[in-house]
Amino acid sequence: MTETQGAYLKIHIAVLLAGLTAILGDLIELSAIVLVWWRVFITSISLLFFIRFGQKLKEIPTSLILKYMGIGLIIALHWIAFFGSIKYANASIALICMATTSFFTAFIEPLITKRPIRIYEIILSLMVIPGMILIVNNTELSMKLGLWLGLLSAFLASIFVILNKALVTKADPMSITFLELGSGCLMISLILPFYFWNNETAIFWPDWTSLGYLVILAICCTTIANVIALQALKHISAFVSNLSYNLEPVYGIILAWLILNENKELTANFYWGCLIIILAVFSYPILKSKSGVRGEK
Repeated sequence: MTETQGAYLKIHIAVLLAGLTAILGDLIELSAIVLVWWRVFITSISLLFFIRFGQKLKEIPTSLILKYMGIGLIIALHWIAFFGSIKYANASIALICMATTSFFTAFIEPLITKRPIRIYEIILSLMVIPGMILIVNNTELSMKLGLWLGLLSAFLASIFVILNKALVTKADPMSITFLELGSGCLMISLILPFYFWNNETAIFWPDWTSLGYLVILAICCTTIANVIALQALKHISAFVSNLSYNLEPVYGIILAWLILNENKELTANFYWGCLIIILAVFSYPILKSKSGVRGEK
């Protein structure tokens, strides 16, 4: 197996784990911001064992540490928006909104990395729009806020993947993940007192069932998924990574059908929209080969 093939395998394992994230987010009975705090807190603690309690961090320049921590703030905001989308809409809508990440990436990545715009990426991104129109027009008014939070989550996801791509080779994946999630935990810790001040009925301590789901969410869907996704980014582009994550709705929506019975909440046009977006994913290798572009980095 080549390094690129191994990278594809790793990114799809990460996507499969990501598909489980929305289901767990729906099952955990906590608000979005509290849920994200517990997620990054448990993940950061687990990563301490992998980075030898901070010894590996001594090898990273301070300027680079600050950059990773800045990316961590974006990741935390992305997760708050994502779980907010689940709470205000449902897991299926939050997941399908994440499929627009490649749309944002196609336009944002050339601006940040100064690389040329690739026509086939623009075509793939535009293919997503009809699917999203079908979904938006057939979403109940009560779920609209959740839909917009989902799109905000996708926008933030495109930015942090692009920034991670630029810095992924400058430190080991475990240290990068610890710095990013640790800074996210710190930021949310500073926000939480104000959140509880304005939401006196909000719950901080999870019950035992939610705690079990949180551990799975933190270890499997965060620590393991983030580390192998970062490893994959060394050999594939940010666009390919984000396009692969468009398959997250496929896994997640199937799980939502089986576990949450969400097929009863959504119309047929929602699933037609999903199909259009998923077709864009599978069109990628065809359009890429016709474009004559070689290499993934």
